[in-house]
Amino acid sequence: MEVDELFDAWDRAWSGRDPRGFESICNPEVHYEDPLTEEPLIGTRRLARHARQLWKAMPDARVNSTGARLSDGTFVSAPCRILGTHLGEIGRIHPTKKALEVHAIVYAELDGDGRFLRIRAFYDVYSAAMDLGVLPKPGTAGERAMLMLRGFGLRG
Repeated sequence: MEVDELFDAWDRAWSGRDPRGFESICNPEVHYEDPLTEEPLIGTRRLARHARQLWKAMPDARVNSTGARLSDGTFVSAPCRILGTHLGEIGRIHPTKKALEVHAIVYAELDGDGRFLRIRAFYDVYSAAMDLGVLPKPGTAGERAMLMLRGFGLRG
């Protein structure tokens, strides 16, 4: 499978809310990490469970490619965008009903059969929290108040 086909199938699994979609493109013992996982998730079942949490929080979640996918044969990477509306709980964050757009980079190692063996997704959790209204945007009174409470004082 070529790198574009692999990442297209990855995007379809997430966007199509298809937990079985990971089985054909991931090694059964895949290791997956992103900023919301406390430790690597091992296996397609754990990855699917993690995906279900996203689908519960954002029922309309979708993943779109945003640029060229790169590969050296063993390691692959792809930029993407995660879009959705926050309608369910994310951890202890109650639904905000706000649209969310998060840019991400997926970096992965492939196994000998060309399936994902290790996957790491990188995205800006702070920016996502600002979009949801959980954290204040830079330069606002809310940010200054938060910094004062944290003991950092006011920024000039």
